[in-house]
Amino acid sequence: MSERVDLWNNGNLVQDVFLGEIKVPVKVLRNDSFQAWYLLQPRENGNKSSKTDDLGSLRLNICYTEDCVLPSEYYASLRNLLLKSPDVQPISASAVYILSEVCRDKYDAVLPLVRLLLHHHKLVPFIAAVAELDLKDTQEANTIFRGNSLATRCVDEMMKIVGKHYLKVTLKSVIDEICESPKPCEIDPIKLREGDNVEVNMENLRYYVDKVFREIVQSSISCPTLMCDVFYSLRHLAAKRFPNDPHVQYSAVSSFVFLRFFAVAVVSPHTFHLRPHHPDAQTSRTLTLISKAIQTLGSWGSLTKSKLSSFKETFMCEFFKTFQEEKFTESVKKFLDDVSSTESKEPSGLSEPVHLKEGEMYKRAQGRTRIGKKNFKKRWFCLTSRELTYHKQQDKEPLFTIPIKNILAVEKLDESSFNKKNMFQVLHGEKPLYIQANNCVEASEWIEALCRVTRCNQKRLSFYHPSAFLNGNWLCCKATIENTVGCARCTADVPADTQIEIDGDRETERIYSLFTINMSKLQKLEEACGSIAVYQGPRKEPDDYSNFTIEDSVATFHTLKQIIDILEKLNESHEKYQKKRSSSAKYGSEENPIVGKVS
Repeated sequence: MSERVDLWNNGNLVQDVFLGEIKVPVKVLRNDSFQAWYLLQPRENGNKSSKTDDLGSLRLNICYTEDCVLPSEYYASLRNLLLKSPDVQPISASAVYILSEVCRDKYDAVLPLVRLLLHHHKLVPFIAAVAELDLKDTQEANTIFRGNSLATRCVDEMMKIVGKHYLKVTLKSVIDEICESPKPCEIDPIKLREGDNVEVNMENLRYYVDKVFREIVQSSISCPTLMCDVFYSLRHLAAKRFPNDPHVQYSAVSSFVFLRFFAVAVVSPHTFHLRPHHPDAQTSRTLTLISKAIQTLGSWGSLTKSKLSSFKETFMCEFFKTFQEEKFTESVKKFLDDVSSTESKEPSGLSEPVHLKEGEMYKRAQGRTRIGKKNFKKRWFCLTSRELTYHKQQDKEPLFTIPIKNILAVEKLDESSFNKKNMFQVLHGEKPLYIQANNCVEASEWIEALCRVTRCNQKRLSFYHPSAFLNGNWLCCKATIENTVGCARCTADVPADTQIEIDGDRETERIYSLFTINMSKLQKLEEACGSIAVYQGPRKEPDDYSNFTIEDSVATFHTLKQIIDILEKLNESHEKYQKKRSSSAKYGSEENPIVGKVS
């Protein structure tokens, strides 16, 4: 078994050029770190041969990590301690925050922590708590959320995870146009090529910037619910921290959604799976200029004269003089209002209802207790940004209207409820509306469209019943009270292709490994807390704990004691498991697989 590493050159060429490849046996990666030189080999292409010495060589530095994930019950104590973190006061005394403090690189801790908290629906309150702590140290409103703190890294990672589909539906088409039919956009006089016309290039750049900007500010209806919830929290925390600054509530959101999300995706589309490869040099330069423009346009009030004069590049200052300040500023404001509000709004820039989807499906009569074919009627459904209606026939007056703001959840319905496939339900405060689509694709499209337009409804449900209430009880949980709380957690907060598979036990194992690696720092932090708590002041050299955040020494000490006790028990469990595995499992079995090549 081996890993293949390909080497490509993208230089100033139109297409990436394959240079060579190597294969590294997995068995050599079992060390913590591995370094070696390898001769590049030709690509495997049947029986054709090539001189390997013509391809050069490649030096690899590979780190290999092996996770030994125990059964879920072993992680219960650590998992529960981590999930309590959003409720710990102060947040700096929580297990999650402590992990970020002791890890040398915060990113090592952020990825598994964000995934675990996201999996258990605890991410939004945790980000709000660490963001509030971040704001305590922010003295100027214009520097809000500009550093690489735990709060900003958590938001960055959250947007990468849940915002993939959002980027795709918003930017992919325009990025494809820029990469596949590129126009010269260089406006730096020093970098102009012979024969280039700076005025034509500026028009080309303006065309691209206008198009990207328009796609972004009209995309709020596609913004995932989780991102909206986070932006809402950040907006209100910022307004609370700087009550006399009317613009800070917008800059708190724009610093993420424009500067750290859209602008980054524009300049590195391959990183966000918007393009298969890194773009060529000329296209990369165009994307960089567009990204700079989007960052500036997205910064609240960034087109003022004082801001324009602060541009390092004179050519960028001249370029931005062509933008109408009020028009773009108002578009940004409307967009930021939409993605950070708890109320459903019309898509940016649109005052009339927008038709999102329509078509013919079957609707079950509401309130019927018996199962029967006569209960299902063919109806014409119409979804706009304001309401969902159904009609007896197309172009007829609606028989029933559900305002979008009243929809609480949209979920699939178990086939067993009515012995029918492709069914979903719209929960809106009265009797659930049960609908059967003509096929599974159509059902998914309707669910996705409804979820998008209701993503900011303030009273969204967290739980629902996956089956119907018939003959006096819910078929799913057998509860006999019709208005009882649902028995399953809502899953359709975001479109299906933005939902991710997270293995909570694997993420908890990674967190355990990080704690274990940094045990000496945990102990040093524990000693510092003990010293402060007992002597009411530092009795050790400041260097011992000056890099740690200790707001409440007693609360932090208590959490550290819990962490260390849990780690000791998990260490014992790992040792027992490894001994059992090596002594009882047959070599070559799933529990004790063969490592390396089989000759």
